[in-house]
Amino acid sequence: MVDEQNLNFLLSYCISALKQCSSWTHVEILQALAALVYNNGPKCQKYLPDLLGKTGLLVQFSDSAQPDMELRRAAVRSMANLCLGVPGQPYLDESYRIVCFQTFLSVLQSSKTSDVDDITFCMLLQNALKGIQSLLNGGKMKLMQTDQIGSLLAVLKKCMFHGLPGLSIEMPAALYPAPLPQYDKRSPVKQEQSEPATFKQTGNRRKKSKGKQKRGELGEEGREDLGDGGNESVLGADMLKLHLGDVRNSPCSDPRTRASDVAYVPAGKDHSSSHHTSWKRISSSESEYSDAEGGIQSKTRSYQANVRQGALACFLSAIKSIEKRVLYGYWSAFVPDAPGIGSPQSVSLMTIALKDPSPKTRACALQVLSAILEGSKQFLSVAEDANDHKRAFTPFSVTIASSIRELHRCLLLALVAESSSQTLTQIVKCLANLVSNAPYSRLKPGLLTRVWNQIKPYICHKDVNVRVSSLTLLGAIVSVQAPLPEVQLLLQQPSSSGLNNSGSATPHRFNSSEPWRKALPSEGEPPDNPAGCTSSEPCWLLRLCVSIIVLPREGSCSDSDANFPSFSSVYEPCPLRLESLQVLALLVKGYFSVAQSYFLELGEVACRCMEEMDPSIQLHGAKLLEELGTGVLQQYKPDSAVAPDQRVPVSVVVTFWTMMLNGPLPGTLQNSPHATLQTSACDALSSILPEAFSSLPNDQQILCVTLLLGLNHSENPLVKAAAARALGVYILFSCLRQDVMFVADTANAILNSLCDKSPNVRAKAAWSLGNLTDTLIINMETMGQSFQEEFSDLLLLKMLQSATEASKDRDKVKSNAVRALGNVLHFLQPYHIANPRFREAIEESLQALISTVQSEATMKVRWNACYALGNVFKNPALPLGEAPWTTQAYSALSSVVKSCKNFKVRIKSAMALSIPSKRECYGSTEQFCQIWSALVVALQKSEDTEDFLEFKYSASLRTQICQALLHLLSLAKSTDLPVIWETITENGDAIKSYVLQYLKSGVEENEAGVHTDPCEREKVLKGAIEHLRGIEKELEGKAGVRVSFYLEDVLTNHANATELTEA
Repeated sequence: MVDEQNLNFLLSYCISALKQCSSWTHVEILQALAALVYNNGPKCQKYLPDLLGKTGLLVQFSDSAQPDMELRRAAVRSMANLCLGVPGQPYLDESYRIVCFQTFLSVLQSSKTSDVDDITFCMLLQNALKGIQSLLNGGKMKLMQTDQIGSLLAVLKKCMFHGLPGLSIEMPAALYPAPLPQYDKRSPVKQEQSEPATFKQTGNRRKKSKGKQKRGELGEEGREDLGDGGNESVLGADMLKLHLGDVRNSPCSDPRTRASDVAYVPAGKDHSSSHHTSWKRISSSESEYSDAEGGIQSKTRSYQANVRQGALACFLSAIKSIEKRVLYGYWSAFVPDAPGIGSPQSVSLMTIALKDPSPKTRACALQVLSAILEGSKQFLSVAEDANDHKRAFTPFSVTIASSIRELHRCLLLALVAESSSQTLTQIVKCLANLVSNAPYSRLKPGLLTRVWNQIKPYICHKDVNVRVSSLTLLGAIVSVQAPLPEVQLLLQQPSSSGLNNSGSATPHRFNSSEPWRKALPSEGEPPDNPAGCTSSEPCWLLRLCVSIIVLPREGSCSDSDANFPSFSSVYEPCPLRLESLQVLALLVKGYFSVAQSYFLELGEVACRCMEEMDPSIQLHGAKLLEELGTGVLQQYKPDSAVAPDQRVPVSVVVTFWTMMLNGPLPGTLQNSPHATLQTSACDALSSILPEAFSSLPNDQQILCVTLLLGLNHSENPLVKAAAARALGVYILFSCLRQDVMFVADTANAILNSLCDKSPNVRAKAAWSLGNLTDTLIINMETMGQSFQEEFSDLLLLKMLQSATEASKDRDKVKSNAVRALGNVLHFLQPYHIANPRFREAIEESLQALISTVQSEATMKVRWNACYALGNVFKNPALPLGEAPWTTQAYSALSSVVKSCKNFKVRIKSAMALSIPSKRECYGSTEQFCQIWSALVVALQKSEDTEDFLEFKYSASLRTQICQALLHLLSLAKSTDLPVIWETITENGDAIKSYVLQYLKSGVEENEAGVHTDPCEREKVLKGAIEHLRGIEKELEGKAGVRVSFYLEDVLTNHANATELTEA
């Protein structure tokens, strides 16, 4: 490092020398300048005008008109070094960044002239690529303009293929967003006998015979320097294997002989005819070069590979600088698509992954492809080819589906042809990214089956990184859009079709008679066929993962294992075991029906993992436990589609949790040094089935509750949040909620967390407080006065005050705080309301609810606030209709029901307005009529919305408003009728059509969860008519109000329409 004083002196000297000295010295001066400015860019600010200004030295020397290529290269290198960012230091000004970007771009767009040697030109391109990468990384440059993006992507695509054997492409100055491939016109290559237009059919672009023994030692450089002799015949034989190999052969045999599943040939195409010519290279016997020339040629190939790698690294940085929605406009330029009949396939990143002789370059291309695929779920979701389209044009959805299929095919070809472990890992990771984002439910089945069958051999690969990434891919398969019928079938395949007679490093791991089950002595044998197991053999993937996790390692492993310290070197490397645990958790989550037959065994796996010393293994054991618990909870949900006899029996679940609570779970929950582990254990404990909890021994129930109440006082916010949430789950258990002492202890613990400084803790505590207050209402309805009298008044007041305060917090806290307020205000008894200590708290809480309804908070908060006001209206002890807050509450709800953008909020406000059961609760005639008028306006506006997504709720909104209107009519007084009649006179036809629609609509569940059928609706209407007739008789002669006649007409029309329908 040069200190600032010497740097300033030397920079001044170099700049002066460049201005004054002869031109023959300039190259060496620029080399010195490049060394000086490297990592010193921020310290060179005052020299930038001389170097990068309009007439700056570096700008002049790097100009495309510069005849001396060495001088130009040295100038570009200096400029690239100036662009290097230093963390924590200011970066180049925008004006200088633009100058540098344009300079680098013009260098990359230039073509090599005959008087420039290949190596110098490669170095020039490399320096320009490094410069652009520095601008993108260090300067956090965001590419926004289409021209800028298009120009950069065009040169990057050109450089990605620079010097690639057998390929030369011509690119335009810029690429533009387009749904189809564009502009990759190919120039003929002199050495080739025919144009290499069929890259996509092949995977074997490497020599198999000569380099096979040395490949481990040679690495990347060895791969590049290998001669090409004897390639053709071997390639031909290998391609024949690709087409004729039997996929059902032993999956651990050499994967390169098992690609029949991959190289599936699209209909109407004969691929085999083009294999020999498309990959043909010049063998060493045909070479006309001397040994010296051969050395230069090898060096040139190496520099060309560096350019390709530089372009790909630059592309990776560009992807991070371009918005994904913009990037996907260029999808077709870089991602392969199946070629049309008679046309060659466009060159893409897969061309490099399949054909480039350098494993490092292939890996770079796969990294770029992975980055493009990452986060592409929304873009790819349009793909569809499940139905054969017969149209004059190809829809975009079919084009994207075709691209997805081609990506699968090419990546699987690359998989079976690859020999470098590092590149192999990248291929598998890329496949995992593709699987995670592709919409398989909209595609023809079969793609995942091919991936599944092709990846099996790599579970036994000698390199642990390949094994780990293979498990990641299997995890992606079992988690994508689960459950998929295709994956369900794959999981149900007998394990004998999996890893059987292989020659891998761990052959008999999968042959022995279920050693993984013998290794797991379970507490009590499970039933022969618990919960509907359909196969006598265990799922292959489940068996594999459990074997890796619990069985000792067998045989030798690769050198890369040494990087991963394992548990006393007895078990498989830690990353492999962790990945297996994650796959198991994903399998349980997505396909619980497959895993449930081994429920207790999987519980034992989780136990073993939590007993180990490694916190990461313990953590993933706890996560597996949580997924097992959640799987059972899902089966026992009221709306579960799983038949009772297909569920895991409660007795088995009790055995499972007894094993956990007698095992490592309590210790894990108290393992304070590892907060994340405690958090996961807390989440796992909250996933216990309520029916199983009530069947646990009393001491274990007390243990669970005691642990959670204790953890609620943890100093770690993650643990405290998890404990608060778990208490919110337990408070709903029927065996606990009736215990006043437990409810009180839980309430105190939750209120303590509600004051925590962590927003996450407060959000979880508010959710639990909402659940706790739900419990108060359930107990009030089921246990009556006894529970209300036993529950502490002081604690109830504290809950009311805390919830009111929480309703002013951020939205995540507020949404549940208002829910709790509604429940507590519903729960209050007359003696509470009469108590002076409660009076102020009640008023404040009601004002908090009213202001939340009117606020600009998120829709969930307002939705819950409307629901809470509806709950308040259910309490007959509150002075509804008399107190001043009544007017404010009705006014807020009336405003929301007319104008809120969110229809679910409108529905809840209409529901709240229909809850008061007596006319007196609505207050004065003026107030009653305001509510009536607001509901009529809301009914007419029930289809008015700017957001198309809200339309799906418009029918529910009309139903709720019609119910509210009929409810008001059935309570109306004589003084209310003139205004009601006036609105009917003005809007009678509109109201009539909506009410008729409401009467004839089928059985549906309203937002309150109450089923209403047409008979009930007619009954309500008839009740309203009877009520109005009685009032109108009193008004006879006083007013010409005939609301009952209007409703009778509606009922008659409905009856006639029903008769016609039945006829």
